[in-house]
Amino acid sequence: MDTRAEPVGSATRHEILTQTTAWSQALAVVGERANELRELWTNGDYTNVLFAGCGSTYYLALAAAALFQKLTGTLARGVPAGELVMYPATAYAAAERTLLVAVSRSAETTETLRATQSFLRNQRSAVIVVTNYGERPLAKMGTVTIAIPAGQEESIAQTRSFSSMYVATVAMAATLAQRQDLVQSMQSLPKAGCRLVQEYEGLVKSLGGDLDLDRFYFLGSGPRYGLACEVNLKMKEMSLTHSEPFHFLEFRHGPKSMAGPSTLVIGLLSDANRSYEAAVLKEVQQLGARTLALGECPSAGEMDVDVALSSRLPEPTRNVLYLPLLQLMAYHRALTKGLNPDQPHNLDAVVTLE
Repeated sequence: MDTRAEPVGSATRHEILTQTTAWSQALAVVGERANELRELWTNGDYTNVLFAGCGSTYYLALAAAALFQKLTGTLARGVPAGELVMYPATAYAAAERTLLVAVSRSAETTETLRATQSFLRNQRSAVIVVTNYGERPLAKMGTVTIAIPAGQEESIAQTRSFSSMYVATVAMAATLAQRQDLVQSMQSLPKAGCRLVQEYEGLVKSLGGDLDLDRFYFLGSGPRYGLACEVNLKMKEMSLTHSEPFHFLEFRHGPKSMAGPSTLVIGLLSDANRSYEAAVLKEVQQLGARTLALGECPSAGEMDVDVALSSRLPEPTRNVLYLPLLQLMAYHRALTKGLNPDQPHNLDAVVTLE
């Protein structure tokens, strides 16, 4: 019998490196449910859409809602499921036609279950569930359920699960916006994701393992703000490092006072607003901070990027490519600090309330 123990953090690393397979499954499942989604959307006459989750999936809700509104033109917002439990009237009005998209890795998180139950009582409307476990309680509440079992994880910190569910919400938004061109383009995501890890893992390992850095700031705007929040959370959870997310221009209004030689500012650059975003990174460089710029092209015009996605994919569909390398940066930092990223301090895989 082989009694050798698995290396510390082996589950997290495996889940990060295999997430592209889960992306493929997410696209396949949304494709299988496309007619159901279109029928629900067409017949619902919805005036607004709520995306709800907890922790990582709340940040997914922020990112998904921003992109959904941009693509469909329908008002959408992301909210914590706990707020829907305690203050539902602040999130939706009884007189409005609201669609709820409930996102949960486990499909067992108490707040999300209760929020969905309350929504169905108050609104008597439809719910789309996005999860990695299709047979659990929340999944059974969905008018349409998108279940991605390939995203399931052993680790507590979400990596593969998050990105698989995010890919599903992007494909869903593109489907309901009747943008088949975007849906088709997403088939190239897994190959692009694998290439990026092979090309740049050494860079993010070096940065994550640099203990002269003691604070990390993740900047993203528009559809990328929720993703900046999520990779910030990974840095906190796995490596117990001071980390915060900000919108690009908001970082200039106070938080930049924290910039200095021990600071790394990570920018998730866009295409349309690259000049604004690059200017923020240049400003913090002048204040002595180090930067890591991720963008589609090797040169952002105003500055060269450190990680070039080079995906040739439309911007709405490629944002998931920012995730694997930044997840790996948190993973490598945890190992450098002697921590186990598979078992973050004080955390459980599923949060339940009495």
